[in-house]
Amino acid sequence: MFSIPMLLGNLLQALYNTVDSIWVGRFLGANALAAVSVGFPIIFALIALVNGITMATTILVSQYYGAGEEERLAKTVTNSLILLTVMGLVVSAIGIIFRYPLLLLINTPPEIIDMAAEYLAIFMSGVIGMFLYNAASSVLRGLGDSRTPLRFLAYATVLNIVLDPLFIFGLGPIPSMGVAGAALATIIAQGISAVIGLRYLYLKSGLLHYRPGILRLDWELTALTFRIGLPAGIQQVLVSMSAVVVNSAINRFGATVIAGFGAASRLDQFAFMPSMSISMAVSALVGQNLGAGKPERVAETVRWSTLLSAGITAIVSVIAILRPDILMVLFTKDQDVLAEGAKYLRYVSLSYIPMALMFTFGGVIRGAGDTVATMLLTLISLWVFRVPAATYLSSIPSLGVTGVWIAIALGSVMGFVLNYAYYKTGRWRSRVVVQRPSESTE
Repeated sequence: MFSIPMLLGNLLQALYNTVDSIWVGRFLGANALAAVSVGFPIIFALIALVNGITMATTILVSQYYGAGEEERLAKTVTNSLILLTVMGLVVSAIGIIFRYPLLLLINTPPEIIDMAAEYLAIFMSGVIGMFLYNAASSVLRGLGDSRTPLRFLAYATVLNIVLDPLFIFGLGPIPSMGVAGAALATIIAQGISAVIGLRYLYLKSGLLHYRPGILRLDWELTALTFRIGLPAGIQQVLVSMSAVVVNSAINRFGATVIAGFGAASRLDQFAFMPSMSISMAVSALVGQNLGAGKPERVAETVRWSTLLSAGITAIVSVIAILRPDILMVLFTKDQDVLAEGAKYLRYVSLSYIPMALMFTFGGVIRGAGDTVATMLLTLISLWVFRVPAATYLSSIPSLGVTGVWIAIALGSVMGFVLNYAYYKTGRWRSRVVVQRPSESTE
């Protein structure tokens, strides 16, 4: 029940970019869809480190809340918001200034690079709204409230759906902006969700209130946040950079393959969404129960979350394997693009269940605060297995881009094996930040 609002929230958040892709792909053509798609690995790479700080916020809030340490809880909230604001400004500047070199670095085809750069510049100018919304949501999830962030995000998603056609095609005094209009609609919606989330924290939670020195960083708490968040952020960077390298291999096969992969990978988001949401719930519940000195509830959480993740993902896998075409037509009418996307889904969907279970066991390890372990496991699964396999297999003439799809699936399976093996060692239990004495000790 705790993960259902997070699942709906993740679905709504995925709709931001998916709606952009649907409007652009169906009405502006394959090149425009490729221009929107090619920038996402760069966006994810740039925001990954900051997402680690957001993850650390959930871990600290859940453990301080479980342990009943209210003063540290309030300090964590304000400190994280200040930290994310500063980091958001830095990331925006990097994305805007270096957009062309970054696009050239991943072999972006010349015919789409200007459109991709325009989309990237506008999107990155509003990325601070995404950071602050995610920060407010992470605080509420750490407190056990997964419903309120969903409500805020629903408002913003509806606004994005309304604004997309207005800015893409123009209406009255609003000029037709094409790909740039899709980016503008997204950042306006993200900004509004951030404002609503922060306003709620200020008025309702009691965690944001004025006190002397509130706008100054607490360096001790900042160091603790980085100790937990930096490995989680580096893990996200490793994921994002591996995506950049894999995308670079894909981009060598031309705009049609890029567009097919871009549309199909949007569907990946929805396939992983249930297990990612359950994983987020697992992290918060594990953090609260370890903080409260109730380790026996962690085992129950793991058992039910694995059953839920595997069961839901199995249904999605069957659809993606048997009828990928019925999903792809949402994005494009181009038959070549449809064929490439369907081929991708048939291969990669074979690894959906292992990926779902990897998220679950990773959520347990993160909830305990052992983010260094998850970082190292990600490093091995992506950079020892997926990236080298994608580079090698795609160079075999008989496989071509199919080699990349095989490598992506193999990397997911290896990620599950590594996370499960580490979970079974139990070493993650020793990484808890704060903990009440267990009931048996009392």
